[in-house]
Amino acid sequence: MARQVISGIPVSAGIAIGKAFFVNRSLRGRLPRQTVASALIGEEIERLERAFVEAETELMAIRDRIPDELQEHKHIINSHVMILKDPKILGSAKKYVNEHQLNAEWALEKAVADLEKAFSALHDTYIRERMQDVQAVVERVQSRLLGEQRDASAIEGRVIIMAHDLTPADTVVLDVNKIIAFVVAMGGKTSHTGIMARTMGIPAMVGVSELEAEVSDGDLVIIDGFKGKVIIAPDDEELATYHELQVRFDVYQRSVVKECLLPGETSDGYRVKVLANIELFEEVAVVIDNGGEGVGLYRTEYSYISRTELPNEEELVEEYTDMASILSPRRVVIRTLDLGADKFMAHFGKLEEGNPAMGLRAIRFCLTHPELFKIQLRAILRASVVGNISLMFPMISGMREVVAAKALLDEARTELRNAGIPYDPDMPIGIMIELPSAVMVAEFLAKEVDFFSIGTNDLIQYSLGIDRTNHHVSYLYQPLHPAVLRMIKQVVDAAHQEGIEVSLCGEVASDPYCVPILMGMQIDCLSMSPKAIPGIKRVIRQTSMEECKSLLRQVLECNTVSKINKLVKQTIFQRYPEELTFVTSLLDIDEGVPEHPLRPAS
Repeated sequence: MARQVISGIPVSAGIAIGKAFFVNRSLRGRLPRQTVASALIGEEIERLERAFVEAETELMAIRDRIPDELQEHKHIINSHVMILKDPKILGSAKKYVNEHQLNAEWALEKAVADLEKAFSALHDTYIRERMQDVQAVVERVQSRLLGEQRDASAIEGRVIIMAHDLTPADTVVLDVNKIIAFVVAMGGKTSHTGIMARTMGIPAMVGVSELEAEVSDGDLVIIDGFKGKVIIAPDDEELATYHELQVRFDVYQRSVVKECLLPGETSDGYRVKVLANIELFEEVAVVIDNGGEGVGLYRTEYSYISRTELPNEEELVEEYTDMASILSPRRVVIRTLDLGADKFMAHFGKLEEGNPAMGLRAIRFCLTHPELFKIQLRAILRASVVGNISLMFPMISGMREVVAAKALLDEARTELRNAGIPYDPDMPIGIMIELPSAVMVAEFLAKEVDFFSIGTNDLIQYSLGIDRTNHHVSYLYQPLHPAVLRMIKQVVDAAHQEGIEVSLCGEVASDPYCVPILMGMQIDCLSMSPKAIPGIKRVIRQTSMEECKSLLRQVLECNTVSKINKLVKQTIFQRYPEELTFVTSLLDIDEGVPEHPLRPAS
């Protein structure tokens, strides 16, 4: 087989070399379409009924084996079981067999097509999008009909799991000791696959559209979880190069993890809190294992967008309380709902907005739905009795939103007080600074809250006027742009002038090229992916505030990105050779690979 490279979205860093093992493939275009003789209609209906029963039995067995750390996914499997029990789909398919003498696979395909057509005609987006659950269930039944349902026990040795898609029901039955990477044709950055892989500490890629067409079972492949590449049938030179990098990365990871419980403190005694960004309860263990000093950003959206019904207050209280209790006395910053743009709840439907990134999202969405918002606010307040919870409002553009959000929070406090329900009256309240308008009025906003958190991902995007997911302009996404650095410093100075803490929770926080510059600004906290914590702590311990402040002064004198990048190359790269040499070597494997966005062209 000739060497080939296909691309996808990297969702968990690392390198894996091994053989491909498919647990499922897309059924599109592979279902047989035949008519059956009248005498065989009864037998075909029996096949259909048996496949539904087998799929239901399988799902219920999977549900019963779900480990404690994945219990929150049980509702997904329950909803799939309910779909299987619904007589409409099976009844419609049996009708096609009886009246049109279609084989079971074709009859079921027709029944689902009819249902999909009916759903698409509805104006309720929530109802229309339940088809995704129906299709997942029907694919399981069709696999039974085709006899293609693969037994996870068939895995011999350690393999790279390949799939059209992976659900919690799929992954829960896999022997994690036999898996060295995940590669999935479907999905995006927030998919379950990425979360599971990061929890396991293995590489993963999603959105690899060419996967099923180009990769076969047993193929030798390299998974580059840094650049998002699957190399099929690599040559000997590539195998040697990637094996060396794999070994170096493993050695590097082990060395930094050994030191991860040490504080993020410079050689001259300046302490920086190094926290984690998480979105699932099951990531809490990863935070602790990697030396996280707390959670600087808990994204609460997953509890809403991963289910068909809205969570109630009691469910949220339990979720927040359990997480804070396990992490106690470490601090946990809970961000209120940041829905809209690329995230939405099925209950509300996807908004038809020409530019959703600048539309009804985050705090704007919550203020438009105050009752929904207050359910979450009451839940956070009730959980605050643990004593280590802070609350944070996202995407604040000015004073009006802060005042409105705090007013609803006061209403929630009053409701709990009147009901005799305890909460922490001194729970810290903060806001995210991710819009240029908030930067410009930071000195006023600092008087209204207890802390700031700078969200650089959005701040850079909105400030430079570019969509970082648009490959036509992605080269303009420059975290070390002079304007961006000045805005960050302005926010830090405004916060410290009022005596409040300021953290930074964007991707910049985990980039060793940027951290010394942020340190020079005297940032109080850095919050990042849990796996990045050990390496960033090491960078902090290897420097001094004197060096960082000197570097910052030089950077602020530069008026272009290219000058700053040159300065970065001359100073930071030389100062942290192990961390930065490793990153650079990974980015230089193939010719034509774009330069690191922060590294100047050589």
